[in-house]
Amino acid sequence: MRTKSPSAPHRCVKCGRQMRKATFDGLGPKCRQKVRRATRSPELAAYKPHLVDKAVELLEMGGVLLLRKSSKNRVYVALSSDGTGTYLAARAACTCPAGLKAIHMCAHRIAAHAFDLAS
Repeated sequence: MRTKSPSAPHRCVKCGRQMRKATFDGLGPKCRQKVRRATRSPELAAYKPHLVDKAVELLEMGGVLLLRKSSKNRVYVALSSDGTGTYLAARAACTCPAGLKAIHMCAHRIAAHAFDLAS
């Protein structure tokens, strides 16, 4: 007779709904669809196309997770491009080297913007 091993239920990192099985990015199917739809938003057309492509790739890999949500803003943890480090990102700022210089918008901030649009 088989017995199920006790494990914590898997929850979507965006909305908190319970999922049947874990996913690579932590998103449930409805939230993943909302994020994909947000990446095609006309609001993201204002950014450089190659950075939008990097942000979309980052979102599809599950490299952006919500860290903190307040009434004013949301803070995300974003994976670096080489995969060795993480940065704190929001729509207004990012702790990556390009975000600290603030000359151009970085891919982490664009990914945070797309994640916000999916809400």
